[in-house]
Amino acid sequence: MFVLPDDLPIELTPFAFLMGSWKGSGVVSYPKAGEEPTEIEFLQSMSFLPLSTGKLEYNSTVTDLGGKEISSERGYWMISRPSNDSDAGPGLLPGSGESAITVREDLELWRNQNGGFDIEALIIHPAGVAELYFGQIKGARIDIATDAVLRSPNAKEYSSAQRMWGLVEGALLWAWDMAALGSPLKSHASARLERVDA
Repeated sequence: MFVLPDDLPIELTPFAFLMGSWKGSGVVSYPKAGEEPTEIEFLQSMSFLPLSTGKLEYNSTVTDLGGKEISSERGYWMISRPSNDSDAGPGLLPGSGESAITVREDLELWRNQNGGFDIEALIIHPAGVAELYFGQIKGARIDIATDAVLRSPNAKEYSSAQRMWGLVEGALLWAWDMAALGSPLKSHASARLERVDA
């Protein structure tokens, strides 16, 4: 059973269903331009860890069924709101003053017209790609789409993506659509993960 930390920043409460560690398996099936897709099964470990800054640290590692690493991702997720004096940065400059969201009523000010919260996520890949996502968290579901994709000149072609996460009967399900390698936006991968007891 997962228990929320007592010192969880208020602005992370919409992400509560994600917090902790998850493991499971999935399938990737994505065509390269002019080719039929090949299905590949994979194993995945994923974690969402709360930070005192009101951000959520995201980590994911995917391996083949033999344990060889295929890919990894790292990132930060947060409620989408303008920065203020309490937020650190740029660089190593510390924040000052009180956080913009200190009580539940402050958080409710950021609820959107759909009854959820606008969010943003920065996800980086070791293959020279960084993605900036915007979207929404509503209940136990997240929908995000890329606003920008930054690629090294040596990275493979990748131009946009949409992702969805949802909690269904205690399992974390996710799906990822992407436009890459000469193909338009289409289904890329999906998985079903179970919570790992800490």
